[in-house]
Amino acid sequence: MRLVSFIDEAGDRLGVEAGPGRLWSSRTLGAGLPRTMAELLAGGEQALTALRLAVRSASAAGLPGDVDPGQVTAPVPRPGKIVAVGLNYSDHAAEQGGKVDLPERPMLFAKFPTSVVGPGATVEWDPRLTDGVDLEAELGVVIGRTARRVSQAEALDHVLGYTCINDVTARDLQVADKQFVRGKSLDTFCPMGPVLVTSDELHDPGALDIRSWHNDEPMQDSNTANLIFDVAHLISFCSQAFTLEPGDVICTGTPSGVGWFREPRVTMHDGDVMTVEVEGIGRLSNPCREVRPG
Repeated sequence: MRLVSFIDEAGDRLGVEAGPGRLWSSRTLGAGLPRTMAELLAGGEQALTALRLAVRSASAAGLPGDVDPGQVTAPVPRPGKIVAVGLNYSDHAAEQGGKVDLPERPMLFAKFPTSVVGPGATVEWDPRLTDGVDLEAELGVVIGRTARRVSQAEALDHVLGYTCINDVTARDLQVADKQFVRGKSLDTFCPMGPVLVTSDELHDPGALDIRSWHNDEPMQDSNTANLIFDVAHLISFCSQAFTLEPGDVICTGTPSGVGWFREPRVTMHDGDVMTVEVEGIGRLSNPCREVRPG
């Protein structure tokens, strides 16, 4: 399934993408189904199976869509944790001019949940705080079952599905702080979406084309086959240290082609549009706005 979250007059709601521009609310699909992504995550496999059966029935009946695509938000509007991975593509490490070594183990950091926004939402920042905003295309992994000390062999059994992430970064803050959290966690700095594709439909997260654009200019062009540490490795590694809970998101790292390490540098400015694409999931586009708070 291709799951979405959206907002209506009652708040956050759960939906399913039935086709391009055609979305069903779970309320339309039948009684007793989870009404939000949080309810689906809490309901586990039973809730997922019930929703899947309802979707099949609606597809067979040709049920029309009933959700405005303009209402769609991030698939997981407020993850409990966002675990991000630095330097997880060898080409991204190489483009930094030999200043970094390839990691011997996953290099983890956190993005705050308040950074999450959905497709089409504006990425905003105060130009007095940063003038080094960059984009990073990433495959996002959404945990569906609690994972604690799991092996790599069983790790993917704990995945609900996959989405696109733009790990927006204030590079100047990252350099000044000598660590990642502040520069990665400004409000709106984690666009996510446009959908969450469940793992039964996206079987191999290790063979997906991944790209990004700054306005219409191509920036990144790679494949998740180039990950240093694949999805199963990341889940297992994280779970040895801390519990991964349903709704947690892992940002798996970005390939080469980001703006900061180009010559000349490419950074985001007011009116720009950032776009991330992951094969089998879709395109995530977000406009940029510089805001000077009063």
